[in-house]
Amino acid sequence: MHFVDLEAQQKRIVHTIEANIQKVLHHGKYIMGPEVEELETRLAKYAGVKHAIACASGTDALLLALMAYNTSPGHGILTTPFTFIASSEVISLLGGVPVFVDVDPVTFNIDPEKLEQTIHSYKTSDISLKGIIPVDIFGIPADYDAINAIAEKHGLFVIEDAAQSFGAEYKGKKSCALADIACTSFFPAKPLGCYGDGGMCFTDNDNLAEILGSIRLHGKGSFKYDNVRIGINGRLDTLQAAILLAKFEIFPEEIKLRNQAAQRYNSLLSSQKSIIPPQTPEGIKSAWAQYSILLKDEDHRSQIQENLKNAGIPSAVYYPRPLHLQSAFVDLNYKQGDFPVSEEICKRILSIPMHPYLTYDDQKKVINAILNKESENE
Repeated sequence: MHFVDLEAQQKRIVHTIEANIQKVLHHGKYIMGPEVEELETRLAKYAGVKHAIACASGTDALLLALMAYNTSPGHGILTTPFTFIASSEVISLLGGVPVFVDVDPVTFNIDPEKLEQTIHSYKTSDISLKGIIPVDIFGIPADYDAINAIAEKHGLFVIEDAAQSFGAEYKGKKSCALADIACTSFFPAKPLGCYGDGGMCFTDNDNLAEILGSIRLHGKGSFKYDNVRIGINGRLDTLQAAILLAKFEIFPEEIKLRNQAAQRYNSLLSSQKSIIPPQTPEGIKSAWAQYSILLKDEDHRSQIQENLKNAGIPSAVYYPRPLHLQSAFVDLNYKQGDFPVSEEICKRILSIPMHPYLTYDDQKKVINAILNKESENE
């Protein structure tokens, strides 16, 4: 069984993928070819925003966004310790300071109440708070009504880290349309993934869109050798854009299939008191990048991982250690116990297979293995 079944997906659209690749080979525009602009146009329309700027990775998307806001040494950016390091790494790369805020124990997303408290605690600090990077963990959008209100109150920008949530919805709006700038990833295992690395920034702000596009191309101005700002080489390859265009044709259907798979898991786990399934707040539709269950403790998780392994079923721990306890951030002087909710989740979280091509029988096998039961034919 696959954790993410890219093979099943490819079988559906292999001819479209091959045809799109052949088009690129024919026209030979491997850098910023027409497929890149077409992808930007189509995904901007899907997300319901004015501008989409394709780039080389989800990490580069976050870096572009922070550079567009002139993030500099001494600038503090508020974010969550319960996520992949990229969300905070980009802050440090620019000399900024990641300021961690603990997460909500139900959604695992940044807690707005703790966000407000943290902002107030930095009023007399030498660190100048400039922005917030909420992460839509596992595909569930954060509480953007509350976050955006707090940001407006304190004069902070908001960058939506939608690496895991492209295709999700928040109160009638699509993910990537929920903040000043949104960033997503096209890493192969993401809901919409390419066959390599890729990413994209989204914004309704014309000025920010121009700056993002410029930074992506070495600070390009009116022509290639007019460099008006410091930038990076952050372009998305044309071949990856061509693959994404093929995948995007079936993407809305795949999001529906992911939600159906999640509902089946929820039903199969409904009678289990020692296993807490993902909780999706009212008015939110997840992209289900992961289906992550919360177990009693580390021993319980280890036992279930062993059960799954014995049944030939993959699982993963996202994430085994919160960012404030990573060696890379030792200079921030955080310690064990500073963010107890994140620390507790890291001890109990477990992700099980999730993709659009899971069948009921697949999922029944997963749950039977978790419960250490013999497979049942139903």
